[in-house]
Amino acid sequence: MSGGRLLSLYINNRSGGLIYQRNLSPAAAKLRDNDQLTVASMLSSLALILQELAPTSGSRPMSSLEANGFVLCSYDVPTGLKLVMLAEPGTQGLELLLKAIHALYADYALKNPFYELDMPIKCDKFDERLTRLLHDFTR
Repeated sequence: MSGGRLLSLYINNRSGGLIYQRNLSPAAAKLRDNDQLTVASMLSSLALILQELAPTSGSRPMSSLEANGFVLCSYDVPTGLKLVMLAEPGTQGLELLLKAIHALYADYALKNPFYELDMPIKCDKFDERLTRLLHDFTR
């Protein structure tokens, strides 16, 4: 990684529902649970609106967005899963990081016999591997 630090990770299911959220820095916004759900819903809605406005069908209208104080990087999986990372401006490699997080989701959540698709992710192995991945990314 080069540049700023990671702030927050959001994972939305194919219906736009929040299934995972994790603040990654003390600088991340301190949101209540309902506010986190609202943010996740807005991200999904914004992506759908931009998809409708895209000049060509099949294009990726929103992969990153930079604003004052943060950058948002989005990775959409063909199954409808959406991974969103908020980071400080100048943070590099966010899309590759989101792809690696998706691989962890596939390996540790989807292969967990107790995990139900599109439900909140409550898998200890996923959390452990994610912590390790994020630590390696920020070194």
